Amino acid sequence: MRAYRLTRHGGSVVPMLSEDAAPIPGPNEVQIEVAAASLNYRDLIVRDNAATGNYYGRIPLSDAAGRITAVGDDVTSWRVGDKVAASFFRDWRGGPFKAEYMASALGGSACDGVLAESIVLPQTSVVSIPEHLSMEQAATLPCAAVTAWQALVARGGIREGEIVLIQGTGGVALFALQFAVALGAHPVVLSSSDAKLERARQLGASTLINYRTHPEWDKAVLESTGNEGANVVVELGGPETYERSIRSVAAGGRIAQIGVLTGFGPTPNLSRLQSMNADIVGITVGSVDHFSAMNAFIEKQKLVPVVDRAFDFEDAAAAYQYLRSGQHFGKVVVRVCGGSSVRLPTPQEQ
Repeated sequence: MRAYRLTRHGGSVVPMLSEDAAPIPGPNEVQIEVAAASLNYRDLIVRDNAATGNYYGRIPLSDAAGRITAVGDDVTSWRVGDKVAASFFRDWRGGPFKAEYMASALGGSACDGVLAESIVLPQTSVVSIPEHLSMEQAATLPCAAVTAWQALVARGGIREGEIVLIQGTGGVALFALQFAVALGAHPVVLSSSDAKLERARQLGASTLINYRTHPEWDKAVLESTGNEGANVVVELGGPETYERSIRSVAAGGRIAQIGVLTGFGPTPNLSRLQSMNADIVGITVGSVDHFSAMNAFIEKQKLVPVVDRAFDFEDAAAAYQYLRSGQHFGKVVVRVCGGSSVRLPTPQEQ
């Protein structure tokens, strides 16, 4: 089979195609022909740190959907031909998170990822994909969608009528927007692009704030909510946004700490959280059980992930570059072993 590995080339580390032996499933494993994979901001961090960390030589990416092509002797949950997606954490099946699960993150420092024509996973580490989704759409779910689900539902406890503040229009942000709308909440979306804000409005955003024209966007959030603030803040930025997120949260609200889009930095002043009886909830994707519950919701609501562009397998490096450019609205996908009947636009057509 063909697979990408993070390899040194021209003074930097890049994903390069290689010929690998196709993996063979063990007794409790399934072999999956990968139809599509998707990228996350985390994949840029992995690539940037591959030269000095344990990522060098790894197959990258965590998110994939495909068809089962072989099963081990003891597999009872799946059959050849089943359409499935890989769970971000191979070993986190359910229950509370444990530190030991971190090493099982696909495409991380200790575990190969999914940017290959064939992968093997434990039968307990894959989930059925919603029937109405294409393979490209299903491939966007494992990291970004499950992260948004845990932030808003599994731990965020979002309720109908509450206000959700969402930073940006990337993968996690748009899944959070779609979930919030479906659950009857009121999304407030931040972006530096009026064009992207208009697209967010079409997806159901209640309030739109351009943080370029409103750099003190926390004040705009408070003004738009009658000085109440947001019940759930989907904090995706990091050090440059955290202080304003704290000033934007409502009494008794929750900040779902997810992102590092502005890098890493010092801890912000947390004193307002105490006076507002608000919480910070750390979110790192979710479990197989979270994934299954989310897919049942997506199936019931007939939600469709927002895919910005789909790149051919041979153009995976271009997909990385496009994600880094920040031009995307939604998810960036790589077609691996064919797609589905739903046709997505190519980069040349957009």
